[in-house]
Amino acid sequence: MAEKAIVLIDTSSWIEALRSTGNRDVRERVFKLMIDGRASWCDLVAVELWNGARGDYEKQKLAELEKEITCLQTTPAVWAAARKLAKKCRQVGQTVPSADLVITACALVHNAGIEHYDAHIDVILKVHTTPKNKGAQRGHYL
Repeated sequence: MAEKAIVLIDTSSWIEALRSTGNRDVRERVFKLMIDGRASWCDLVAVELWNGARGDYEKQKLAELEKEITCLQTTPAVWAAARKLAKKCRQVGQTVPSADLVITACALVHNAGIEHYDAHIDVILKVHTTPKNKGAQRGHYL
């Protein structure tokens, strides 16, 4: 049986998964990816999570995750891909946060899926249409 692809989990989905009040569907998707050993993030996601961590409990959970979750490297190819995505978004009149461009580019460069709960990533994926992600929606993996 073929190995399942790794999935970069965006900050938006981690927040939903880690908070007790988070969206149940997102929580289930994230936990399944973790159980299956497919969950990953990149340094920018980790920084965003640490920046928003509230209290000792959330900080403890993040420290535990850092030991378990694969970190996809933000290479020069990722930065180049993020610039291309930004240009494509601007060509269609869309401005999206730089962090979302880099996170999405990281998933694309590493041939990883992306789990997200973020309308900006929906925009990025819409302008970066390939046969692989055509029609992708929130929570769908490329």
